[in-house]
Amino acid sequence: MEEHNLFEKLVDVSPGMEIWWDSSPVIFANWCQKMLAKAAAEDRDVLQRQFARMYDSKDPHKQLFRGVTTNPPLSLQAIQDDPAYWTQVSRGLIEQNPNLKKESLFWMLYKAVVKRGSDMYLPLFEKSGYQGGYLSGQVDPRSVFDKEAMIRQAEELAALNPNVMIKVPGSQQGYEVIEHLTSKGIATNNTLTFVLPQLVDCAKSVQRGLETARRNKVDLSKWRSVITHMESRYGDLGGLRDFGREKGIELTEGEVRLAELAIFKKAYRYLKENNMPSKMLSCSLRLGPVVNGTTKLWHLEEKSGAAIVVTCPPGFIEQVLTFGDRDKIVFEKDKILEDIPRDVMDKLMRIPYFERAYAEDGYRRDEYNAHPALRRTAEQFSKATEEMVEFAAQCLKEGACPA
Repeated sequence: MEEHNLFEKLVDVSPGMEIWWDSSPVIFANWCQKMLAKAAAEDRDVLQRQFARMYDSKDPHKQLFRGVTTNPPLSLQAIQDDPAYWTQVSRGLIEQNPNLKKESLFWMLYKAVVKRGSDMYLPLFEKSGYQGGYLSGQVDPRSVFDKEAMIRQAEELAALNPNVMIKVPGSQQGYEVIEHLTSKGIATNNTLTFVLPQLVDCAKSVQRGLETARRNKVDLSKWRSVITHMESRYGDLGGLRDFGREKGIELTEGEVRLAELAIFKKAYRYLKENNMPSKMLSCSLRLGPVVNGTTKLWHLEEKSGAAIVVTCPPGFIEQVLTFGDRDKIVFEKDKILEDIPRDVMDKLMRIPYFERAYAEDGYRRDEYNAHPALRRTAEQFSKATEEMVEFAAQCLKEGACPA
C-alpha cells in the first residue's frame, strides 16, 4: 500500500478542493479500528498514518477531512456504533423530560449527535478562520415539503454550534428556506439535488439571500454555501437507463456516469463564470466504470483540478483505500474543465429525462417535487428517519434503549 492514498493525491492536483466525511464524525475512531482489523498486516502502519492525517485533533488545520455531511439516518448509525453512551444520553433526556413523546426524544437525540459531531470539528472551524470545519445537519427528511417546519428545525440546529451548516432539500419549498436562512447569515448545504435547474436555482436563491443579509448588516463571517449534486442518485435511483430504453436507447454504465458528470461540470462552470458565492459539492459517488479490463474512478478522476467539496461515506472511502487498480489511476490537472465526449452527449440529449436535467430552464421550481430522483430519495431518507424515531420509542419503554 502506498503512503498517500488517492484522496490525498486528488487534493494535491486540485487547489481549493475539500474532502468531507459523509457520516457522523463520532463513528470515525471505531471505523478506523474496524478497517485496521480487516487490513493485511503489512498495510496497517500505512493505514494508521493515513487515518491520523484524515482527522487530527491536535493539528486540525492540516487534516484531510475539511468538513462533514450528515443527516438523521446517519446519526442513527452513530447511536448504534456506541449504544452504551447513547443509552445514557437517552435516559438523561427522559429523566429531565418525564412527559417526553417519541418524536421529541428523536429530535433531542438527533441534536445531541449533531452537537457532539460539530464539537469535534470546532477546532478546525476556528483555526481555518471559519472556512473549514463545518458539519451539515439536515432538517427532518419527512419535512421536505414543509417550509415552516424546515425553518424551525434549521434555526434549532444552527443554534447548537457556530459551525453547524443546515442541509436543506432541493424541493420547491426548500429554496425558499435556503434564501431565508442565507438572509440570516446561516450556512446552508442544498441536498436532494439532481438536475441543473435546481443547482442554478440554489445559487440564485443564495445570492438573493446574501443581498438581503447585507442590506440588513447581518454578520456573514461564519457563513458558507455549498450546493450538492447527488450524482448516482440521479443516474441510478432516478432511472436514467429506464428513460433511455423508453426511447430505444441503451446506456452503458460509463454513459450513465458521464451523464451525471456532465450535469456537475456544467453547474461548476456556471458558478465560476457567474462569480456565484456557493461551492459545488459532489456526493453519491460510485466506483467504475470498467474500461479495457481496468476499473476506473470517473466520479473522482473527472473532477481533478476542481475547487469543490467531495463528500464520501465510510463505505466508499474503504473502497477507494483498498482499490485494486489504484496504481492505474492518474489525476490529470484541470480534468474538470474537459467536456464530455460529443458522441456521448449526442446520445444523452436524445433522452428527454437527461435533456431537461442538462438545461438551465429544463424544470420550473414547482416541478422539482415530482422529480423521480427527489421523490425516491426523500422516501428512502424518510423511512430511515422513522428507524431513529422507533429507536426513541424503544427508549421510552421503561426508560431502556435497545442495544
